[in-house]
Amino acid sequence: MANQKHLTLDERGIISTLLDKAYSFKSIAKELDKDCTTISKEVRRHILFKRIGCQGNACNACRHRYTCEHRLLCTPCHYSHRPSFCRRCKLCNAICPAFERQLCPRHDKPPYVCNGCVKLNKCTLEKRFYHAVPAHTEYQALLSEARQGISLTEDEVKRLDSIVSPLIKKGQSLNHICANNKDSIMVSQSTLYRLIDFNVFTARNIDMPRKVRYAKRKVKKQFKVDKACRIGRAYLDFQRFLNDNPHLPLVEMDTVEGRKGGKVLLTLHFVKAEFMLAFLRDTNDSRSVIAVLETLYLTLGQDTFTKVMPLLLTDNGSEFSNPKALEFDSQHNRRTHLFYCDASSPGQKGSAEKNHEMIRCFIPKGTSMDGFNQADISRMMDHINSYCRPSLGNKCPYDMVAFLYGEELLKALGCYKIPPNEVIMNASLFKEPDIYRPGNPWGYTDEAGRELSYLEAYWTIEEQRKEMTGRN
Repeated sequence: MANQKHLTLDERGIISTLLDKAYSFKSIAKELDKDCTTISKEVRRHILFKRIGCQGNACNACRHRYTCEHRLLCTPCHYSHRPSFCRRCKLCNAICPAFERQLCPRHDKPPYVCNGCVKLNKCTLEKRFYHAVPAHTEYQALLSEARQGISLTEDEVKRLDSIVSPLIKKGQSLNHICANNKDSIMVSQSTLYRLIDFNVFTARNIDMPRKVRYAKRKVKKQFKVDKACRIGRAYLDFQRFLNDNPHLPLVEMDTVEGRKGGKVLLTLHFVKAEFMLAFLRDTNDSRSVIAVLETLYLTLGQDTFTKVMPLLLTDNGSEFSNPKALEFDSQHNRRTHLFYCDASSPGQKGSAEKNHEMIRCFIPKGTSMDGFNQADISRMMDHINSYCRPSLGNKCPYDMVAFLYGEELLKALGCYKIPPNEVIMNASLFKEPDIYRPGNPWGYTDEAGRELSYLEAYWTIEEQRKEMTGRN
């Protein structure tokens, strides 16, 4: 009878070896005393993609690779041997306008991988393999991630906050609160301590007199609202998704901090155009990130948003730990796909990290952002996006977005181009009068007549909506 234990590294090694010998899933399952569906799921879950060709030929996944007559698509040709046809060049698929992707039919049915394929040494299509060590490493990372954090959703945290925080501010201890509200709270006392320590409750450590007497631990674990948020959204999953959808534009999302505990920026970097948006947030939490995405979604509309931001890549910060609220709108319609980089791997979204260096020209690391408003940040980004880049052929990101999506998108985002000789790339910008941003593109003002920024307008509308709901 098949056992129910997890696969070990040795068992994965046997699977890899038998696949190389062209064994069927049923034969492998019999060898390991497992169900054949277990082997099938294991192989499909840990496929390793490789863009490699065969001896003497570069990787080429175009269905016209044997009959294509294109020559010198790159001018000048960078290839040292000057091939007779572009189909022999490793850049062929990336630049050829007639490229049509061909997939191997072997990948659509068992064994789903190229292990044991007799045509492996003659095939130039993208390869898919199952190898024991990478599969086991990915399994261990997934197992570790699934057991981290606290299994609470955003709504559950709000409900607990509404019960616990008012009682703490009355001077009650957590022990007293838990003892008298067991049926309402339904989590342990230590969990409540951790939630307060992670600053997800309205109440803070300072509201508990005895708590602030204790010395702070040196190592502090990162809080995640959903402990399983990275399952199916890891960097390897991102690479697979991108391989299946190479035409989708990528947006890298990140946080730029000033002084710890103060205001922060949420940045959205459009990789193809090297164009970046930045939004000022009062606190670095998931609610503020969701608010920014919601506002952009409402401003641009569903069609435009899904066209320009169909794919998001971000890091493992707790502010990005509610992926479902970012991926789906209030009607449960998908608006984007969210994936996470590996831990401590900023190079996996290196384009955004490099662009952050320009923001640091205005706001050095460790400088408080509390004195800035959204208008200051938008103005700063206008100058950064009007700055020419050698990688864009000395065009600026603003021009690239206008070329790819049209001026209407930039107007909807409230972005303006700065004349090349008027671009300022240091903090002196904030001392100069703003003459390039004509009025308030959002059209909202407060009671004193002051123009509201993008996010200020959003929160004002939200407050008005809540007020009306309360009255009704």
